[in-house]
Amino acid sequence: MKKQLLLAILLFVSLASFAQKKFSCYAVGFYNQENLFDTCHDKGKNDYEYLPARGWNGLKYSHKLHNMSKVLAEMGTDVLPNVGCAFIGVSEVENARVMSDLVAQPALAKRGMKYVHIEGPDRRGVDCALIYNPQLFQVTDSKLLPYVQELKKDSAFFTRGFLTVTGKLADDDVTVIVCHWPSRFSAGFYRESAARQVKAIKDSILHAFPTRKVFIMGDLNDDPTNASMTQYLKCKPEVDEVGEGDMYNPWYNLLVKQGVGTLTYKGAWNLFDQIVMTPNLLNQKGKKDFSTLKYWKNQIFRRDYLFQTEGKYKGSPKRTSAGGVWLDGYSDHLPVVVYLLKEKK
Repeated sequence: MKKQLLLAILLFVSLASFAQKKFSCYAVGFYNQENLFDTCHDKGKNDYEYLPARGWNGLKYSHKLHNMSKVLAEMGTDVLPNVGCAFIGVSEVENARVMSDLVAQPALAKRGMKYVHIEGPDRRGVDCALIYNPQLFQVTDSKLLPYVQELKKDSAFFTRGFLTVTGKLADDDVTVIVCHWPSRFSAGFYRESAARQVKAIKDSILHAFPTRKVFIMGDLNDDPTNASMTQYLKCKPEVDEVGEGDMYNPWYNLLVKQGVGTLTYKGAWNLFDQIVMTPNLLNQKGKKDFSTLKYWKNQIFRRDYLFQTEGKYKGSPKRTSAGGVWLDGYSDHLPVVVYLLKEKK
């Protein structure tokens, strides 16, 4: 009885001490921009669908920029209303020009948002990029690592690489790998190949810099339950299951246990948009050590305006266009956000 009482007292003291500490919170996110194209042809790219001759014009482009910047600026504001995200990975952006136009939108410009973009080899011309708040995240290095075809018969086909950006977040060294893995029109092998390659990138970073915090994020075109995530990227759904060499995937249980996702297909939800992280971003086995950045919680970002309110696709994300009709919408994907905590000194 005395032992139980002593344990209860120690637990109370521990919780009271934890409650008295002050923390800083940071948000990081990802959002598929669904074909953020300008109105000009890029030589060598198959961007003809988004030219004035096919009905894509300056008015639609300006609306698209406004709509996407609105969402990007609001991501993270449920917890950080005046701050939003420190950085957000984006996919399906055409070039540096659209990124410049995007961060120049008032909703992002007022925070001084900047971007990292490196032109990639995708035949449609869509790339990944990173927008960031330089007051919160200071970029020190960036590179685009190519997706290497593992099958000789596909060696001439080039697709989106892995945008790898390193910097400082809350004085911690952080690397974020922004991805857009091969689509579902390709067999699972190609996404599993992407997972193997991204894991190799992550492992090489941690081998050289063991304390580096690494995020892998993107439209992975696979669910958290698929082999690319569980077997090849070695993602675990529970914090205490994550071992050395593994990643933590907080989206697994949202899909499996709650049935929610970031995009719909034939009326069912998938969760292709994910942010996974290395073990050094976790507090495991009941620890409450926030002396460095640690994972707190995750969120599929939802606003009423992001959804179709009528018709065949009611309840699905509201796209820019559907069936050849301009909807003045947003994206066929919903954004995702991860929140981090660090103890104030």
